Amino acid sequence: MTEAKLAVNFFVALFALIDPIGNVPLFAAATLGAAAAGRRMVAVYIGLFMTAFLIFFYFTGVGLLAFFGISMPAFRIAGGIILFILGLDMVRDDFTTMFADAAEGVEDQSPRAYARQRFERLIVPFAMPLLIGPGAISTVIIYAAEAKPLGLAGAGIGVAVIVAVSLVVVAAFWAAPLISRVLGRIGMSIVVRVLGLILCALAVQFVMMGVGDATRGLIRGDAQNPYAEKAPYAEKK
Repeated sequence: MTEAKLAVNFFVALFALIDPIGNVPLFAAATLGAAAAGRRMVAVYIGLFMTAFLIFFYFTGVGLLAFFGISMPAFRIAGGIILFILGLDMVRDDFTTMFADAAEGVEDQSPRAYARQRFERLIVPFAMPLLIGPGAISTVIIYAAEAKPLGLAGAGIGVAVIVAVSLVVVAAFWAAPLISRVLGRIGMSIVVRVLGLILCALAVQFVMMGVGDATRGLIRGDAQNPYAEKAPYAEKK
């Protein structure tokens, strides 16, 4: 794989899995009513966390999981369960009430102090596994293996792609106030509920993929990867 192809493929795959645009309404709901400076600082903290975490996995691969004896299927199942709980909170509109205190005490806090406090509540489940889930981590590990033959150039490309995606996430989250003004409280509640339903289904898919990878024949292939293209030579029997 050439350096240009590695950079483009890695960026597209990571961007699609993290989906910064799709997560803007959730970030807006989690920081609803907050001061602009504090919200931007929270976005920066999330971007820095993403960058450090993904770079760590890019260079260590599955070393951390192997150290604890955790397989990737088990990681997928655990991430799916956490996402399912988050999805249920969103469907029941508990997600917005969970962060209803976003603007409380902002006048008495500096933007950095507010951002630090808000970020502590958003690490789990927002930053991980919603943004940095099993799919994003496994993708980073896979492309790290692809970049290994390129040596230092491959390592530099991987780090640059991760930083670029994190910057896109921060920029998208900085646009959250515009989303909030357009949708309003009622519109935000509707969007969060719909996304919660989608997230529940995605969580179930993660669990199915984890069970399918850990077992043989328990999960049908078309259920584990429902939209995978069939081989052109495959014939119906």
